[in-house]
Amino acid sequence: MDDMLSIRVNVADRFYPLKIKRVDEERIRKAAKMINDKVLQYKQHYSDKDLQDFLGMASLQFVIKLLELEEKQDTSPIIEAARELNHELDDILARE
Repeated sequence: MDDMLSIRVNVADRFYPLKIKRVDEERIRKAAKMINDKVLQYKQHYSDKDLQDFLGMASLQFVIKLLELEEKQDTSPIIEAARELNHELDDILARE
């Protein structure tokens, strides 16, 4: 278990103990920093809200971005087009 690491990650002024793979540490700390930066940004713009609101708004923004990226990486239309082309080529070759 040499590749595992115990860390504490601060998200919105709360610390969370995590047991992670060493190779994931940088990504996890970067994610926590991005959340904290976004929460701070919301704190500076909306003084009448509480921390839960900021976390909710940050979560929503990050998940929307994730969904946009997933949609851009959807390869199913390309795979389907390749299957259709393959079928057409099979038909042409079968006629010869």
